[in-house]
Amino acid sequence: MQSNEIRYFMAVASTGSLSAASKQLFVAVSAISRQIQQLEARVGATLFERHARGMVLNDAGQILENHVRKSMMDMEFAIAEIQGLKAVRRTVIRMACTDGPAFDLLPQMFARFRAINPGVMFYLNVGTALQVSEMIRSGDCDLALQFSLSPERGVDVLASHPAKVRMAMRPDHPLADRDILLTDLHAYALALNEPSSTIRQLFDITCRMNGIFLEPALSCNRFSTLYEFMLGTPGAIVACSHFSLLFKARTDNLVVKSINIEQLNQRTLQLQTQAGKHRSAALSQFIDFSCDLLTRESEAFERDFKL
Repeated sequence: MQSNEIRYFMAVASTGSLSAASKQLFVAVSAISRQIQQLEARVGATLFERHARGMVLNDAGQILENHVRKSMMDMEFAIAEIQGLKAVRRTVIRMACTDGPAFDLLPQMFARFRAINPGVMFYLNVGTALQVSEMIRSGDCDLALQFSLSPERGVDVLASHPAKVRMAMRPDHPLADRDILLTDLHAYALALNEPSSTIRQLFDITCRMNGIFLEPALSCNRFSTLYEFMLGTPGAIVACSHFSLLFKARTDNLVVKSINIEQLNQRTLQLQTQAGKHRSAALSQFIDFSCDLLTRESEAFERDFKL
């Protein structure tokens, strides 16, 4: 296929219209339209749903776009190898994650890895569980770190760690020195993720199964907000995985407790990559580094906090 056909196709796919693609490429609308028609004739199928306000990829268009993106990435890898950039120096690792790991875990992981590999740069995209899953399946990121309740299709799971629901609180909290029951939470300001998150789903299901109704004092899709609310509110508790505060729990002198209910222990934290994805030298080294750090720091956390 001619390069202009693909270039114009990708421009229309990303901008959503011929006119927007024309402005982006500085090419006449008629020329772009002609190239799209030639491409559709070549593949033997329409690639867009055409609407009054623009053009949206149909199923055939999505398949072609995914293959083109993969080919572009393969070309980038080839160029990098030719230029001698595959070694661990001037390399960008693209990651996606859900909100929890972005708060404490990944900043520390990036900093520690860069201390030994200062030429490696990171690009992090934080999204919902659905968005992160789509990014890793489509190849829009090199690695994903997210909490999961079920197996993901189209991904290789490089590491998986139990991510039990924990209760984090200040050391002056009335529950800090004893075991916690679910019913104990009634009396305190509870900070919970928003309802579509995996931890909130587990928490709500567990409450229903035990005939308990708990209304959070704060519900939010940003763990940093929940965390600061807990620190600043006497008697507040935030529900989270220990991975979300793997390092801050110590620096902020927190107490972290478990509630021994099986339903709250069903999540895992998974390090994922696209199935069959090419791995640069830097990416392979970072994967090994991450797997080792997650195992080592998780075991140390559970030991230190007696979980």
